[in-house]
Amino acid sequence: MKSESDFPFGRVPFDHPHEECGVIGVFTPEGEASRLAFFGLFALQHRGQESAGIAAANGENVVVHADMGLVTQIFREPDFYPLVGDMAIGHTRYSTTGSSELCNAQPLLVDGLHGQLALANNGNIINAAQLKEQLQDEWNCTFASTTDTEVIALMLAHATGATWEERVFQCMRQLEGAYSIVAQTKDTLIAARDPLGIRPLCLGKLNGGWIVASESCALDHLGAEYLRELEPGEVIIIDADGLRTATWSGGTGRRALCVFELIYFARPDSIMEGQLVHSVRQQLGAQLAREHSVDADLVIGIPDSSTAAAVGYAQESGIPYSEGLVKNRYVGRTFIEPEQRLRDLGVRQKFNPLVEVIQGKRLVVVDDSIVRGTTTPHVVNLLRKAGAKEVHMRVCAPPIKHPCFMGVDMASREELLAANKTLDEIRSFIGADSLGYLSVQGLMKVVGGSDGGFCDACFTGNYPVPIQLELTKLSLEQVAPSSD
Repeated sequence: MKSESDFPFGRVPFDHPHEECGVIGVFTPEGEASRLAFFGLFALQHRGQESAGIAAANGENVVVHADMGLVTQIFREPDFYPLVGDMAIGHTRYSTTGSSELCNAQPLLVDGLHGQLALANNGNIINAAQLKEQLQDEWNCTFASTTDTEVIALMLAHATGATWEERVFQCMRQLEGAYSIVAQTKDTLIAARDPLGIRPLCLGKLNGGWIVASESCALDHLGAEYLRELEPGEVIIIDADGLRTATWSGGTGRRALCVFELIYFARPDSIMEGQLVHSVRQQLGAQLAREHSVDADLVIGIPDSSTAAAVGYAQESGIPYSEGLVKNRYVGRTFIEPEQRLRDLGVRQKFNPLVEVIQGKRLVVVDDSIVRGTTTPHVVNLLRKAGAKEVHMRVCAPPIKHPCFMGVDMASREELLAANKTLDEIRSFIGADSLGYLSVQGLMKVVGGSDGGFCDACFTGNYPVPIQLELTKLSLEQVAPSSD
């Protein structure tokens, strides 16, 4: 087992799939669209904490305010003064293509055949490099960012269809990968979901207006009525004439929602595929108990994302559930390096054990996933130091053996623990007395995807579209433009 001192400055790398991004689009006759977008982004903050932004339109022009940091750090009251109008789109970002820099903060604003266009995206375009060259050759486009979102924005801004629906469909014919898009011109709001539905997007109604968002929890926070999820390949256009919708006819009919939305990404109070995420996670824990039972005294979860699964495991197994770890919910990014005497704190910066609860107990520890295996050994060690008699690790996702190219930062194959070690080697590496992963079959039985409907490529290697194995999140990186 690695010690905490093996990691510089005691910073244990995050051992979950990194969040994707969150998007929101607002059309309201009350003229407070940017403020609604702000509170919607606040509800979607869990999907990305690197940067955020809002674009607003008032019928004459589009104005964008975006910066690095959390939503509440970026926006103050004066920032809303120029963000006026009855339409707004917003974005909170974790970088999946393009580095974490201000130039990649979204929404991005571009000019094209139809005037200004602001666009934000959740997903990853796997043929972005080729499309970028095409835009440079055919339209002499220049790029101010290193993200594939700008590729989508410029494609849509230069699309030649007669209507926005036709222009989006024109883009869909060329885009390969995952995307849920919100965009706006000076007088039109556009939302679109990729033909496989890999990334989520839903629709709601509020006070005579409309809201689209990555998750239904954003609608709840705004007091909006949840209507439905967008269909794969569906495009929604909202303007002064109301809402209209169309679905691209070139889709295969296959659905491939990222199954990690239900395992980890989405908030537990969101609805996806018609299911409350919290309930799905409880069922995953119950299925895990059926597949990997063990004699133990207590079930605990790794807070907060595994709590529902741990409760489900406890209910199915009959073993009592209790909190065993307390999470510091205010741990965030820091640029301050601790002194040498503090470098061994490691995972204690994030978790603290309830010693009186777990001392002398045989524990079942439920987690949602193990990616690189960088945090799990420290959690196991922390529990043993707190007096746990046995630690049985149970994971409510199958072993992650393949990287993701669809908008999730899942690490390379060389970094994935399950791609390079056997089950017993992983158990020894993390220091657990036993280890059990949920099977792919068990996962699909719970989520209702036995006959398809979900992307499980990180477990099986069966990607929903052909991918380039050498693709990386920095594949569009270029020399930054001169500030002169």
